[in-house]
Order: sequence, then C-alpha cells, then structure tokens
Amino acid sequence: MAFRYRFRPRVVDALHGYDVSKFVADALAGVTVGIVALPLAIAFAIASGLRPEAGIFTAIVAGFLISALGGSRVQIGGPAGAFIVIVYGIVEQYGVANLLLATMLAGVFLIIMGMARIGGLIRHIPVTIVIGFTNGIAVLIALSQIKDFLGLPVESVPAEFFAKIKVLAVYADRFDPATFGLGLVSLASIVLWPKTYNPHRNKFVFYLSKIPGTIMAVVVGTVAVRLLHLDVATIGTRFGGIPQSLPAMTLPNFDWESARHVLSPAFTIALLSSIESLLCARVADNLIGDRHDPAQELVGQGIANLVAPLFGGFCATGTIARTIANIRSGAVTPIAGMIHSLTLLIIVLLAAPLAQDIPLASLSAILLFVAYNMGEWKQFWRMKNFTLNYRAILVTTFVLTVVIDLTVAVEGGLMLACLFFITRVNSLTHLEKVESGDPDIDIFQLWGSLFFGSISKIEDLLDPHRPVAKVTILDMSHLLNMDTTGLEALEGFFELLEKQHGILLVCGAPQQPASLMHRSGFDHKIGADHIFSSVDEARSFSTISVTAE
Repeated sequence: MAFRYRFRPRVVDALHGYDVSKFVADALAGVTVGIVALPLAIAFAIASGLRPEAGIFTAIVAGFLISALGGSRVQIGGPAGAFIVIVYGIVEQYGVANLLLATMLAGVFLIIMGMARIGGLIRHIPVTIVIGFTNGIAVLIALSQIKDFLGLPVESVPAEFFAKIKVLAVYADRFDPATFGLGLVSLASIVLWPKTYNPHRNKFVFYLSKIPGTIMAVVVGTVAVRLLHLDVATIGTRFGGIPQSLPAMTLPNFDWESARHVLSPAFTIALLSSIESLLCARVADNLIGDRHDPAQELVGQGIANLVAPLFGGFCATGTIARTIANIRSGAVTPIAGMIHSLTLLIIVLLAAPLAQDIPLASLSAILLFVAYNMGEWKQFWRMKNFTLNYRAILVTTFVLTVVIDLTVAVEGGLMLACLFFITRVNSLTHLEKVESGDPDIDIFQLWGSLFFGSISKIEDLLDPHRPVAKVTILDMSHLLNMDTTGLEALEGFFELLEKQHGILLVCGAPQQPASLMHRSGFDHKIGADHIFSSVDEARSFSTISVTAE
C-alpha cells in the first residue's frame, strides 16, 4: 500500500504557516510572470493554428488549476511551445473541435497516469530521446514562424515537413520588407534589451531594464505599427482582436466519425505533457531545494487539460521559462501561479482592445527566440564524445520528430534504446569454465544477466552432443538477475544432464534468481540438497557423490 495514490495538492501543505510576507512575495512574482506569459500565450496559440485568445484562456484556466492542484511548489503551467507542432497538425487534419476533445482525453490519460503513479517511470526516459525530440520540436517551431516573420503571402503552411519546406521555398522571394524589418527589430529587442540591465543606474532606468525582452518586442512592434502606420499583419487584421471576457463554459462540438481518430494524438499530448511537466518540476526542485510529487503533478495537469477546453483553451503543461521567471521573481508557494492566471484574466478584462495592433511579426520573433533557447544545440557537437549508440538514438529521435511526428520519434528512440540496452547487457553476460582438478566434475561460473537477450551465451551448455561430467556445478554468485527465459534455459540444461545421468548442483544464487527458482519450483525439481551457498560446499558434496558411485 506504500504506492497508493492520495489526492493532496501541494498548495495544501504550502498554506501551513502562510503569512503576509509570503503573500506579498507570491503576488509580486505572480504579476510579473503573468505579464511575461501574455505574449507567449498569444504567440503559442497563433502558431498552433488557433485564435490568440485560446492561448490566453489556456494560461488562465489551465495555469490556475495546475498551480492549485499540482504537486510542485513553484511550477507555472500554460500553453507551451512543445505543443505547437502537434496542435497545428491536429487542427489542420481534424479541426478545432476535435483538438479540444483530444486535449480532454489527454487530461483523462494524465489523471490515470498520476493515480497509477507512472510519473516515476516517465522521468526515466533516456536523456538522448528527450534532447532529440526537444531539438526537433524547436526546428519545427522555427520553420512554422518563417511565414509571419517574413510576411509571406501564404494562407496556411502545411503541417507535413517536406510540404512545408516546399511552400516556404516557393514563396521565399515574395517576402514583405516592412514585415521582415519589423521582425528583425522585435528580435533585436528580445535579445538586446536584457543586456541594458545595470543595477548602478537610477531607479527608473533600473526597473525599466528589468522588463522582459518579449514584452519590449511587443511594445516596440505595436508602437511602430501605430506611429508609422505600417501595412503589416496584426492580431486585429487577421483575427479581429481579442474578446474582453472569458467564454461561457461549453462542451466542444465534435464529429464522432473523426473523433475516433484523436486517440493517438491525445496520447501524444498526454505523453508530452507528462514529460515536459515532470522535467520542469525537477528543474524547479533543483533551483529551490525542494521535491515535487510526480503523481499529484500529473493529476493536476490532467484536471487542467480536462477543464481548459470547456473554456476555449487547449493543451497545457509545465513551462520551464515561466517557472524560472517565477522563481527568480521570488515565488514561495503555488499561490504565485494562481495569481499569474488572475493577472492574465485582469489584463483580458481591462486591456484586450490594446492587442489589436500587435504585429504577428513580433510574435514570430518571440517564438524564434523561444525555439532557439528551447533546443540543446551544443549536444549535436558533443555527440562526438559519446558512443555510437548515444548518437544513433539522439539523431534518430531528432530526424523522426522533424520529418514524421513526436509519437513515432519517441517510439523509435525507445526501441533503439531498448535494443542497445539488450546488446550492452548481453555483452556483459558470459559463461566461464573453472578448473576443478577432477575429470568427473565440471564447474561453470555465470556472469551478468541471464535473460532472453543473452541465452546465446550458454548455448554450449545446451549442446546435446557435448560430453558431460558426472557432476556439473553452476556458480551463480556473479549473476545479477534472471528472467523466465533464462530459467527455462536452466531447466533445459537440467533435463539434458538428467538424460545423460549427470547431476546439477547450483550454488551462490543471489536473491532475485533464487526467488525465481523457488517460485517456479525449479529448486524442488533439482532437489533442495543440490542447492548450496558456495562453490566449496558444492565441491565437497560432488566429491562425496562421485566417490559413492
């Protein structure tokens, strides 16, 4: 019962001893992160093929629930760049209604995963696979933003990789100079503005320099559009603006014929959400010296993804950049994340009309910056320092993510990782014959792991034409573990010896192999008096047995 799930959000524990000073710290952090989250939420939604308010609604509803019901103390949830490619593909193929359905199904999967305490397993996905698909997603995000960054006259860019490259190449020479220039200025604002930070300047300049670069990119872009009357695509020209209220709770309309196709995308969303949220929570733990509850975190993520679509939102997860911003802003408890969502709600209620002139080129610049920082590009250079197996898994996962999709990439990466693991363990398994000094006694030492992938290492023992000694001692003291296939091979060896009137003695079996032999009845089959704790005991018994004959 130690693994029984208990619903206990982290905020419950955080409220013990909660006081005014902690609330002030959480409030300042929440407001700061709320402002940081606004342009990101809008950009992620537009890049995903949705209206800008979908990102804001996701950050408000899902962000609040993730903080209120999750298992991390400072994690911030909301729409994430990692979902852009997946969501865009679902919207293009099945429509927005089925995206909402897929998100809700993913929420159910996440709740089940949390209650089954699968979070600990997900966190052990090989780092090569995580790096591979993260870099792949970063490339796809960058590609998806070229259209708006350059102002290409394309209605929509295909989700499929090669089709996307073809369309971008065909229209590349028809880019809009004004849009491209605005995109470059916005990108420069994001990169260069934080470098103006100087604690020795006067207070006004000091606090001004602390404004995030993404906010400055939006401000610079919007001011440029208004003052220079630039004829570029904006939120107003493409979407008609952002509504000044939250939508009423409604069930999404969907077609049952196409709904059956969203099970696989829903699983992909759940898998990515679990990986991203738990990785983010681990990063947060390292920064604040805490330990999150992975089971509760997945349940919180699941509830958030189940509820957000009812208010026009889509899939959400833990976000590393906003979580780090939350920590650096002084957050103490999950209350900060809840205030971050309320801040976004207030902005929507009071300032939604101001979003009319936000240029899409500025939002594209933000996502290009996100994509660059999202990827672990140095890992490609560092691959030369690692094994061929490491390189094969990373590159395969990366290529499959870019060319096909994330689900296939993770499956392919895991398959390669399993094959390489089997090969590695197999290489560490071997059988050695030890000199016994007696022609009637054979002693074999078994090293490593006796499982389905290493049975070939004991094929010599199973050869029916091999002459056998009167007594065979099998030393298992160096055997790490054994599966049922390995046990079956031992049973075959015992039966082979029995046919040739030989005796099998087993000694030194560690706990796991010994337990398996006992549960299967193999120890009774060979006889309890033929099992020993050491080779010396088995040798003494062998000498007596041979002499008696």
